[in-house]
Amino acid sequence: MTRILLTNDDGIHSDGIIKLEEALREVGDVYTVAPASEMSGASHSLTLSRPLRIRHIDDRHWSIDGTPTDCVTLALNKILTGEHRPHICVSGINHGGNLGDDASYSGTVAGALEATILGVPGLAFSLVAREHFDFTEAARFAVVAVQKAIAEGLPEGTLLNINIPGGVTKGVRVTRQGIKNARPIITEHTDPRGKAYYWIGEEVQHSEGEEGTDYHAIDEGFISVTPMRSDMTNHRALSALEGWNSLHTEEVLTGI
Repeated sequence: MTRILLTNDDGIHSDGIIKLEEALREVGDVYTVAPASEMSGASHSLTLSRPLRIRHIDDRHWSIDGTPTDCVTLALNKILTGEHRPHICVSGINHGGNLGDDASYSGTVAGALEATILGVPGLAFSLVAREHFDFTEAARFAVVAVQKAIAEGLPEGTLLNINIPGGVTKGVRVTRQGIKNARPIITEHTDPRGKAYYWIGEEVQHSEGEEGTDYHAIDEGFISVTPMRSDMTNHRALSALEGWNSLHTEEVLTGI
Protein backbone atom coordinates (compact mmCIF):
# COMPACT_ATOMS: atom_id res chain seq x y z
CA MET A 1 0.00 0.00 0.00
CA THR A 2 1.28 3.45 -0.93
CA ARG A 3 2.23 5.56 2.09
CA ILE A 4 1.70 9.31 1.73
CA LEU A 5 3.16 11.98 4.03
CA LEU A 6 0.92 15.03 4.14
CA THR A 7 2.01 18.46 5.38
CA ASN A 8 1.31 22.16 4.77
CA ASP A 9 2.06 25.66 6.05
CA ASP A 10 -1.49 26.77 6.91
CA GLY A 11 -1.66 24.50 9.94
CA ILE A 12 -3.02 21.03 10.60
CA HIS A 13 -6.60 22.28 11.01
CA SER A 14 -6.80 24.20 7.71
CA ASP A 15 -9.52 23.36 5.19
CA GLY A 16 -6.96 22.76 2.44
CA ILE A 17 -5.12 19.95 4.20
CA ILE A 18 -8.36 18.35 5.41
CA LYS A 19 -9.80 18.24 1.88
CA LEU A 20 -6.51 16.94 0.52
CA GLU A 21 -6.35 14.15 3.08
CA GLU A 22 -9.90 13.07 2.33
CA ALA A 23 -9.16 12.89 -1.39
CA LEU A 24 -5.82 11.09 -1.07
CA ARG A 25 -7.25 8.26 1.03
CA GLU A 26 -8.26 6.59 -2.22
CA VAL A 27 -4.60 6.55 -3.28
CA GLY A 28 -3.03 5.06 -0.15
CA ASP A 29 -2.40 5.36 3.57
CA VAL A 30 -2.17 9.04 4.49
CA TYR A 31 -0.10 10.24 7.45
CA THR A 32 -0.39 13.92 8.36
CA VAL A 33 2.50 15.72 10.06
CA ALA A 34 1.82 19.45 9.94
CA PRO A 35 2.41 22.69 11.87
CA ALA A 36 0.25 23.24 14.95
CA SER A 37 -0.49 26.78 13.73
CA GLU A 38 -0.17 28.79 10.53
CA MET A 39 3.40 29.10 9.24
CA SER A 40 2.80 30.89 5.94
CA GLY A 41 5.93 32.55 4.57
CA ALA A 42 8.21 30.33 6.65
CA SER A 43 10.06 29.34 3.50
CA HIS A 44 12.67 26.58 3.95
CA SER A 45 13.43 27.51 7.55
CA LEU A 46 14.55 24.94 10.11
CA THR A 47 14.08 25.65 13.83
CA LEU A 48 17.46 25.50 15.58
CA SER A 49 17.12 28.03 18.43
CA ARG A 50 14.57 26.17 20.55
CA PRO A 51 13.28 22.63 21.12
CA LEU A 52 10.31 21.29 19.17
CA ARG A 53 7.35 19.37 20.53
CA ILE A 54 5.44 16.64 18.71
CA ARG A 55 1.79 16.17 19.59
CA HIS A 56 0.57 12.66 18.73
CA ILE A 57 -3.11 13.18 17.91
CA ASP A 58 -3.82 9.65 16.66
CA ASP A 59 -2.14 6.96 14.55
CA ARG A 60 -2.43 9.10 11.41
CA HIS A 61 -1.99 12.66 12.70
CA TRP A 62 0.81 14.57 14.41
CA SER A 63 1.19 18.31 14.93
CA ILE A 64 4.49 20.09 15.54
CA ASP A 65 5.09 23.58 16.92
CA GLY A 66 7.44 24.40 14.07
CA THR A 67 7.79 25.03 10.35
CA PRO A 68 6.84 22.75 7.45
CA THR A 69 10.54 21.90 7.09
CA ASP A 70 10.62 20.88 10.75
CA CYS A 71 7.54 18.72 10.20
CA VAL A 72 8.99 16.83 7.24
CA THR A 73 12.39 16.45 8.90
CA LEU A 74 10.85 14.94 12.04
CA ALA A 75 8.36 12.88 10.06
CA LEU A 76 11.05 11.16 7.99
CA ASN A 77 13.63 10.80 10.76
CA LYS A 78 11.54 10.23 13.89
CA ILE A 79 7.85 9.53 13.29
CA LEU A 80 7.57 7.56 10.04
CA THR A 81 10.73 5.48 9.87
CA GLY A 82 11.62 1.98 8.76
CA GLU A 83 8.69 0.12 7.21
CA HIS A 84 6.49 3.19 7.72
CA ARG A 85 8.67 5.47 5.56
CA PRO A 86 6.44 7.31 3.04
CA HIS A 87 6.69 6.74 -0.69
CA ILE A 88 5.75 10.35 -1.47
CA CYS A 89 5.24 13.68 0.32
CA VAL A 90 2.32 15.95 -0.55
CA SER A 91 2.17 19.54 0.73
CA GLY A 92 -0.94 21.73 0.68
CA ILE A 93 -3.48 22.62 -0.43
CA ASN A 94 -2.32 26.19 0.18
CA HIS A 95 -4.77 29.06 0.60
CA GLY A 96 -3.53 31.17 -2.33
CA GLY A 97 -1.09 30.73 -5.16
CA ASN A 98 2.65 30.11 -4.95
CA LEU A 99 3.65 31.51 -8.32
CA GLY A 100 6.90 33.03 -9.49
CA ASP A 101 9.12 34.45 -6.76
CA ASP A 102 6.51 33.62 -4.11
CA ALA A 103 7.65 30.00 -4.30
CA SER A 104 10.87 30.99 -2.53
CA TYR A 105 8.88 32.31 0.46
CA SER A 106 6.42 29.46 0.54
CA GLY A 107 6.32 27.01 3.42
CA THR A 108 4.10 24.82 1.24
CA VAL A 109 6.80 24.47 -1.40
CA ALA A 110 9.46 24.10 1.29
CA GLY A 111 7.71 21.08 2.77
CA ALA A 112 7.87 19.27 -0.55
CA LEU A 113 11.43 20.50 -1.10
CA GLU A 114 12.65 19.12 2.23
CA ALA A 115 11.15 15.73 1.41
CA THR A 116 12.93 15.75 -1.94
CA ILE A 117 16.25 16.55 -0.26
CA LEU A 118 15.68 13.63 2.11
CA GLY A 119 15.02 11.22 -0.75
CA VAL A 120 11.21 11.23 -0.91
CA PRO A 121 9.47 12.71 -4.00
CA GLY A 122 7.57 15.90 -3.18
CA LEU A 123 4.52 17.63 -4.65
CA ALA A 124 3.22 21.03 -3.50
CA PHE A 125 -0.35 22.13 -4.26
CA SER A 126 -1.77 25.66 -4.09
CA LEU A 127 -5.19 27.05 -4.98
CA VAL A 128 -4.88 30.40 -6.75
CA ALA A 129 -7.70 32.39 -5.17
CA ARG A 130 -8.13 35.30 -2.77
CA GLU A 131 -11.53 34.41 -1.32
CA HIS A 132 -14.25 31.74 -1.54
CA PHE A 133 -11.76 28.89 -1.33
CA ASP A 134 -13.35 25.74 -2.77
CA PHE A 135 -10.75 22.98 -2.66
CA THR A 136 -12.92 20.34 -4.36
CA GLU A 137 -11.41 20.49 -7.85
CA ALA A 138 -7.89 21.10 -6.54
CA ALA A 139 -8.10 18.01 -4.33
CA ARG A 140 -9.48 16.00 -7.22
CA PHE A 141 -6.53 16.96 -9.41
CA ALA A 142 -4.12 16.22 -6.56
CA VAL A 143 -5.29 12.60 -6.66
CA VAL A 144 -4.52 12.40 -10.38
CA ALA A 145 -1.12 14.09 -9.97
CA VAL A 146 -0.04 11.92 -7.04
CA GLN A 147 -1.07 8.73 -8.84
CA LYS A 148 0.87 9.80 -11.92
CA ALA A 149 3.97 10.72 -9.89
CA ILE A 150 3.89 7.37 -8.10
CA ALA A 151 3.34 5.36 -11.28
CA GLU A 152 5.88 7.17 -13.48
CA GLY A 153 8.29 8.59 -10.90
CA LEU A 154 9.94 12.00 -10.97
CA PRO A 155 13.46 12.97 -12.08
CA GLU A 156 15.89 12.64 -9.19
CA GLY A 157 15.93 15.67 -6.90
CA THR A 158 12.81 17.16 -8.48
CA LEU A 159 9.70 18.47 -6.76
CA LEU A 160 6.58 19.69 -8.51
CA ASN A 161 5.11 23.07 -7.59
CA ILE A 162 1.49 22.79 -8.73
CA ASN A 163 -0.81 25.82 -8.85
CA ILE A 164 -4.49 25.32 -9.59
CA PRO A 165 -6.80 28.17 -10.69
CA GLY A 166 -10.19 28.52 -9.06
CA GLY A 167 -13.21 27.23 -10.97
CA VAL A 168 -13.17 25.04 -14.05
CA THR A 169 -9.72 24.53 -15.57
CA LYS A 170 -8.79 24.09 -19.22
CA GLY A 171 -6.09 21.50 -18.64
CA VAL A 172 -2.49 21.25 -17.51
CA ARG A 173 0.65 23.07 -18.60
CA VAL A 174 4.23 22.23 -17.57
CA THR A 175 5.77 25.63 -16.90
CA ARG A 176 8.83 27.49 -15.72
CA GLN A 177 8.88 29.84 -12.75
CA GLY A 178 7.80 33.37 -13.60
CA ILE A 179 8.85 36.69 -12.06
CA LYS A 180 6.55 38.58 -9.73
CA ASN A 181 5.99 42.28 -10.38
CA ALA A 182 5.39 43.69 -6.90
CA ARG A 183 6.60 46.28 -4.41
CA PRO A 184 6.67 46.05 -0.60
CA ILE A 185 4.15 47.99 1.44
CA ILE A 186 5.31 48.70 5.01
CA THR A 187 2.93 50.31 7.47
CA GLU A 188 4.03 51.71 10.84
CA HIS A 189 1.84 51.59 13.93
CA THR A 190 2.19 52.26 17.65
CA ASP A 191 1.45 49.67 20.34
CA PRO A 192 -0.29 50.52 23.68
CA ARG A 193 3.12 51.14 25.27
CA GLY A 194 4.00 53.77 22.71
CA LYS A 195 6.52 51.65 20.80
CA ALA A 196 6.52 51.43 17.03
CA TYR A 197 5.85 48.19 15.19
CA TYR A 198 5.73 47.43 11.49
CA TRP A 199 3.55 45.32 9.22
CA ILE A 200 5.01 44.10 5.92
CA GLY A 201 2.73 43.58 2.94
CA GLU A 202 3.00 44.04 -0.78
CA GLU A 203 1.23 45.54 -3.74
CA VAL A 204 1.29 43.18 -6.70
CA GLN A 205 1.38 44.90 -10.06
CA HIS A 206 -0.20 41.96 -11.83
CA SER A 207 0.36 41.72 -15.55
CA GLU A 208 0.00 38.82 -17.95
CA GLY A 209 2.96 36.50 -17.48
CA GLU A 210 5.37 35.62 -20.24
CA GLU A 211 4.28 32.61 -22.26
CA GLY A 212 5.56 29.38 -20.77
CA THR A 213 5.54 30.66 -17.18
CA ASP A 214 3.35 29.64 -14.26
CA TYR A 215 1.70 33.07 -14.29
CA HIS A 216 0.73 32.75 -17.95
CA ALA A 217 -0.73 29.29 -17.46
CA ILE A 218 -2.92 30.49 -14.58
CA ASP A 219 -3.98 33.59 -16.52
CA GLU A 220 -5.12 31.33 -19.34
CA GLY A 221 -7.07 29.05 -17.00
CA PHE A 222 -4.63 26.12 -16.92
CA ILE A 223 -3.12 24.23 -14.01
CA SER A 224 0.57 25.09 -13.72
CA VAL A 225 3.05 22.30 -12.99
CA THR A 226 6.55 23.67 -12.39
CA PRO A 227 9.47 21.28 -11.78
CA MET A 228 11.89 22.63 -9.16
CA ARG A 229 14.96 21.47 -7.25
CA SER A 230 17.11 22.51 -4.32
CA ASP A 231 20.09 23.36 -6.58
CA MET A 232 19.96 27.16 -6.78
CA THR A 233 22.97 27.46 -9.08
CA ASN A 234 22.53 29.83 -12.01
CA HIS A 235 24.16 27.50 -14.52
CA ARG A 236 23.97 30.03 -17.36
CA ALA A 237 26.11 32.44 -15.30
CA LEU A 238 28.96 29.99 -14.71
CA SER A 239 30.73 30.77 -17.98
CA ALA A 240 30.19 34.52 -17.53
CA LEU A 241 31.99 34.37 -14.19
CA GLU A 242 34.97 32.29 -15.35
CA GLY A 243 37.22 35.33 -14.92
CA TRP A 244 36.85 34.98 -11.17
CA ASN A 245 38.92 31.79 -11.38
CA SER A 246 41.99 33.85 -12.27
CA LEU A 247 41.96 35.81 -9.03
CA HIS A 248 45.03 35.03 -6.92
CA THR A 249 44.98 34.58 -3.17
CA GLU A 250 47.05 37.73 -2.69
CA GLU A 251 44.57 39.79 -4.66
CA VAL A 252 41.65 38.44 -2.70
CA LEU A 253 43.27 39.10 0.69
CA THR A 254 44.89 42.45 -0.05
CA GLY A 255 42.49 43.89 -2.61
CA ILE A 256 45.36 44.47 -5.08
